[in-house]
Amino acid sequence: MNNPLESARQQLVNIQAILQINPNIFERLLYPDRMIEVAIPVKMDDGTTKIFTGYRSQHNNARGPYKGGIRFHPGVTREEVMALSMWMTWKTAVVDIPLGGGKGGVVVDAKGLSDQELEALSRGYMRAIYPLVGKNRDVPAPDVSTDARTMGWMLDEYEMLPGECSPGVITGKPLSIGGSLGRDYATAQGAFYVLERAAAKLHLGKESTIAIQGFGNGGCHLAHMLEKSGYRVVAIADSKSTVYRSAGLDVKEVDEHKRVTGTLKTCIGCEKLPSEAVLSLPADILVPAALENAIHRENAEAVQAKIIVEIANGPTTPEAEEILLGKGVTVVPDILANAGGVVVSYFEQVQNAINYFWTETDINVKLKEKMETAIDAVWNEKERYNTSVRMGAYALAVKRVAQAMQDRGRG
Repeated sequence: MNNPLESARQQLVNIQAILQINPNIFERLLYPDRMIEVAIPVKMDDGTTKIFTGYRSQHNNARGPYKGGIRFHPGVTREEVMALSMWMTWKTAVVDIPLGGGKGGVVVDAKGLSDQELEALSRGYMRAIYPLVGKNRDVPAPDVSTDARTMGWMLDEYEMLPGECSPGVITGKPLSIGGSLGRDYATAQGAFYVLERAAAKLHLGKESTIAIQGFGNGGCHLAHMLEKSGYRVVAIADSKSTVYRSAGLDVKEVDEHKRVTGTLKTCIGCEKLPSEAVLSLPADILVPAALENAIHRENAEAVQAKIIVEIANGPTTPEAEEILLGKGVTVVPDILANAGGVVVSYFEQVQNAINYFWTETDINVKLKEKMETAIDAVWNEKERYNTSVRMGAYALAVKRVAQAMQDRGRG
């Protein structure tokens, strides 16, 4: 399976062939500014102490403080975190918010921890990276298997160390301690705005069919939004199975079934298929919303969709994208499609800084404007360089980061 860091670097090499930015800046962008590895001791419920490995990659801060989530997952690797931090640099730049790129992770199966163990791990991770984070330095957020509760523990731990309130150091927090309305579904909301705009550019209407791989926070919220808007969601997959109904699924029914039973396998009235089948089913729009490298050289040829909208980070390998582009498939990249979360995280930082909070409607209006402005700018770059949507997004993002580095004298 592809190394995500190799994929991230290859994408940068590909856009450099088009842009030809300052070679010294290009070389710096291939590596993070800082990569740290920490050991996190946690006293388990049985009285033993277990050491967990954690990482924080700070890729680039030329446009603003490092920004990126923290994931708890057994598959976390040093290379993955470095790649994700690079993608965050492009993501914040492509939607034109004054932040850089960072990412964190802990190697752990969070589902196997008790609440007490999870809290101890969250606090321990924050203690370990405390010297390197701050509202004007590096601002973490939730990611895979972390959420508002996790962020609340981390914020509390951070604030106890200097003994002062600093809500802007963490985003994705609970509302009661400075979180933002709309943050819990912001990734899906942003993806919805991008999907609608992309579909319109390709003359696909509400009769379009949609398949979604991944039924976590992003995929689930997006499925509800699409159904409510009139699209026909025909397939949904989790890590174990795919449910399919050509006439369209009842998303509310599927969601309720999953929450009650913990699985999609026994969903009544649906065709049950293997998890990976969702990628090759007949659907106009495919939304990979799980983990990276889902679409690769071995399965890309089987994709039937006209558009792929990437909610997951790095779900399409470079080799797979070459195959897809050869088939005429439009791929709307992760650094644009899933940027709604970081946009609303930025809004959360702004609200924390001014100590004034906007309404949910205000936030979604601002988010819609940001996402639509971004995809239009990306499309312009795509057409300017006669390239793919991904390379259009990279062209826009890399030029913005390179300009900031040049203006700071980092060339």
